[in-house]
Amino acid sequence: MQTVSGADSKDAPVEAVHTGKVLALSLVAALGGFLFGYDSSVINGANKAVFYEFQIDNGFMQGFVVAIALLGSALGAYLGGGIADKYGRKRVMLVAAILFLIAGIGTAFPFGVVDFMFWRVIGGIAIGLAAVVSPLYISEVAPAHLRGRMASLFQLAIVVGIFSTQVVNEVLLNLVPDTTLKPVGENGVPAVVANNPLWLGLEAWQWMFLCMVVPAVIYLFLAKTLPESPRYLVAEGRSNEARQVMATIYVDVSDEKVSAIQATLDAEHKPSMKDIRGPRLGLQPLVWIGIILAVLQQFVGINAVFYYSNLVWSAVGFDESKAFETSTIISAVNVIFTLVAIALIDRVGRKPLLLVGSIGMFLSLGLLTWLFSTAPKCTQAIVDGGGQDGCSVAADVNNPLLGSTQGWVAVVGMNVFVAFFAATWGPIVWVLLGEMFPNKMRAAAMSIGVMANWIANFMVSMSFPGLVQISMGLAYSLFTIGALVSFFYVWKYVKETKGVELEEMAALEGVKVD
Repeated sequence: MQTVSGADSKDAPVEAVHTGKVLALSLVAALGGFLFGYDSSVINGANKAVFYEFQIDNGFMQGFVVAIALLGSALGAYLGGGIADKYGRKRVMLVAAILFLIAGIGTAFPFGVVDFMFWRVIGGIAIGLAAVVSPLYISEVAPAHLRGRMASLFQLAIVVGIFSTQVVNEVLLNLVPDTTLKPVGENGVPAVVANNPLWLGLEAWQWMFLCMVVPAVIYLFLAKTLPESPRYLVAEGRSNEARQVMATIYVDVSDEKVSAIQATLDAEHKPSMKDIRGPRLGLQPLVWIGIILAVLQQFVGINAVFYYSNLVWSAVGFDESKAFETSTIISAVNVIFTLVAIALIDRVGRKPLLLVGSIGMFLSLGLLTWLFSTAPKCTQAIVDGGGQDGCSVAADVNNPLLGSTQGWVAVVGMNVFVAFFAATWGPIVWVLLGEMFPNKMRAAAMSIGVMANWIANFMVSMSFPGLVQISMGLAYSLFTIGALVSFFYVWKYVKETKGVELEEMAALEGVKVD
């Protein structure tokens, strides 16, 4: 097979497809992304309430309670590829839906902090499974000329899930009756609104987690209606079933198309984790490219924004309601600019958008670093409010004190950062992980890449509260460096995959398939 490039692929003929069917399959698979977004960010609205509920004052422990779900995500991602290759993509989606359902109920009714963290891990495993199987399935059912847009629906579903969490949390908080508000706690820290009763004797933060049950049930029901991935069916020697599924996607299904899939999979060989082994520290070089790309997506600090944005805005002087409002605006920007990515990804290509995104993130994060580093710091805690150097509680000591103008410049800077991420690195990394690997190694390689993504996410989320206690400027300076590194990495190592058939990825990436 000749070497194929993304640039050359634009001249390839576009196959006639049933676009509505492709969109329907992709949307159902992307529901895993919605739950991914909801479950991973619901803690942003509930974290202060959970910390108060279980009297968690230590910054390290606060970070661990938030970040422990990411260890579950890493485990789910690691297991996801092997399970998807053994039992099929559809079954993994069903398992993920069930785990989301269980996690939503468990985190709403914890007996203590330990079992709360256990249910967070269960939800994390579901996120890890969804992060592997949803983009994997979409990339395998979507034709090459639609694949970027269809795979980007997964990221769109994630950000809609994040936005929905913000809206649900804010609605629940606004519904809490003023007459039920608790007094100041024994440690002098006021109970946040989410710690107050709402319905059926449950506090608002419990309802935040319980609301996840609804989309989990919908996902479980709709996932049952999906056909299995045709590429998985070919790998299992079920070519006739694969042809039937492809007939619902393509107007004309030729024997050559099925044969091309068969040739790249090697009919006598079932894909496994062994397929990604290679000479570079035990892995194929292409797998390392995917791993580092996934890690860099996290090292720009995007999830520190969504997991801790309420805490950040509170730290720089916004009251609780204003912090929620600002975080909701950021989530809305995330959704809007993900739509920009969907509009551009199959026209402009993956690599140019990543490079533009790196530049935009570097500049906006650099602005935030400067603001947080040069602002005066809170030097003493004054419970009743203080002067210029006073802050309301001891936990806020050493946080930057932004004036009104600086505060709103920070809000704009944060939104610009999120906009560049959402239009580029957010969806495109998931698209690339789902399409850049040859058929035989795709599920296994994607598992390792997604696992690396969640480990990096854990590192950032775990360290962020401690870094903020030292200096918020320090935390954001590290994210700025991550954005700078991401530009040069993409420039040197990432190849354009726009319009390239999955069966041609081995030739494009220079991977020898035995």
